[in-house]
Amino acid sequence: MFVSDNLNINENGHLTIGGIDAVELAQQYGTPLYVMDEQVVRSACSRFRDSIEKYYDGQGLVCYASKAFSCLEMCRIIQSEGIGLDAVSIGELYTAVKAGVDVKKIGFHGNNKTNEELCYAVDCGVGHIIVDNISELERLEKIAEEKGVKQHIMLRIKPGIDAHTHDFVKTGQIDSKFGFALETGEAFEAAKQAISCGNVELMGLHCHIGSQIFDIAPFEEAAKVMLNLIAQIKKELNYEIKGLNLGGGFGIKYLNEHDPAPFETYMERVSKVVKSTCAELGVEQPFIFIEPGRSIAAPAGTTLYTVGARKEIPDIRTYISVDGGMCDNPRYALYKSEYEAVIANKAAEERTEKVTIAGKCCESGDLIGENMPLQHAESGDILAVCATGAYNYSMSSNYNRICRPAVVFVNKGESRIAVKRETPDDIIRNDI
Repeated sequence: MFVSDNLNINENGHLTIGGIDAVELAQQYGTPLYVMDEQVVRSACSRFRDSIEKYYDGQGLVCYASKAFSCLEMCRIIQSEGIGLDAVSIGELYTAVKAGVDVKKIGFHGNNKTNEELCYAVDCGVGHIIVDNISELERLEKIAEEKGVKQHIMLRIKPGIDAHTHDFVKTGQIDSKFGFALETGEAFEAAKQAISCGNVELMGLHCHIGSQIFDIAPFEEAAKVMLNLIAQIKKELNYEIKGLNLGGGFGIKYLNEHDPAPFETYMERVSKVVKSTCAELGVEQPFIFIEPGRSIAAPAGTTLYTVGARKEIPDIRTYISVDGGMCDNPRYALYKSEYEAVIANKAAEERTEKVTIAGKCCESGDLIGENMPLQHAESGDILAVCATGAYNYSMSSNYNRICRPAVVFVNKGESRIAVKRETPDDIIRNDI
């Protein structure tokens, strides 16, 4: 019935999240409210971890892409599940370090890292830094020399794969702000320069072809392309690349018609390609990293709102306004991303209407979705938007000086605050 398995309907006809009545959560904590189900997060982590160990014979590591959703509690859960973490800013890295994540399992990313960020990553002792461009390589070499350390790095490569996704979330093609291009020879030259450095050690290559991808074939093709580059580096530079990061981007179920492949199917199919290609090219199978983010966080999340105004425009549309919007979920404004929604206090009823869910920001484009099937909604109802655990809280803003919502984790019938709701004092905290 629902896109996430942890959602259900209780005897009162209310939506439940991890066994807890969503209406009661809204009453206890207020709205808007991000609700994360800890067991859904842990289940995804364990499935990824177990499958990479199985299909790569223990020679692999899952690194949670924390840009999807980062807070201290999420990082603590990731650490307790024994997987690694990918950070793309000093803020994400700082959060992971403060939460106690094993720094040797952290990869530090970003297409335009500052010297401050590079210095902090080196000082933290991160497992590796994914280098995006020659300027960064040269700056990092100098920083490592000054600090008297040898920093492990990967090079981010654009494998030239069409991921069949939204243009804004394609990252593996030649026309991208990320990484070194294969087609121009830039990637090979970057590898040659990295190998010649004295204070960084090239331990791996990295690629990421996009986000919300349902087809496994582009991942298989990316693996082949990257392994061919590894073989070229071995043949022409006599240098063995030990690690290969195949990125993330695995699609999840936002709507009932979405049908993503199980994590295990992805892992099995891509591992077969890795093994056969390595054998064909005569290279050692590298240690494999993957970076799931959305697929761990998104299904675990539900956002609760209180319905305010209802506006019916005859023969045009019906607007249902809520007490949040693009400030807590900008994905529809950015990508036209579709979601499933339900009136939590009427979850057992049929969705008889098609409505536009509007936010409270002073923008005509502030929408959660259009033509969304929904139960008849009235002022005071609790609206639940499903599969919002990724790229909602992490992309939220204080536009219109609106306070960010709280984040609550539910676990086996219990709930707890993980991130406090902002107050107007928080809004002006840094004002002078």
